[in-house]
Amino acid sequence: MGEATFTFRVDAGLKDEFSTAAKTRDRTGAQLLRDFMRDFVKQQQDAAEHDAWFRRQVQVGLDSANAGRLVAAEDVEAEFAARRAETRRKLQAGS
Repeated sequence: MGEATFTFRVDAGLKDEFSTAAKTRDRTGAQLLRDFMRDFVKQQQDAAEHDAWFRRQVQVGLDSANAGRLVAAEDVEAEFAARRAETRRKLQAGS
């Protein structure tokens, strides 16, 4: 992969503090900036992948609902009320 130069302006005080902090970690400012750039690109890629996955999951749910594959709210409430009751029973039995 070829290399390119990335030039930007930064406050002189910030540059000096950054260079000093980099030296304390035996790194150059350029090395740290490359690391930061790689991390940022990876975070953006991960976020985009998660967003695409989430959108697919939402579409699966919408398609299922549109096809009539639904669970009534009352059924869900009843199931989780039973689960809560069972959990409370186990907690009381363990006390």
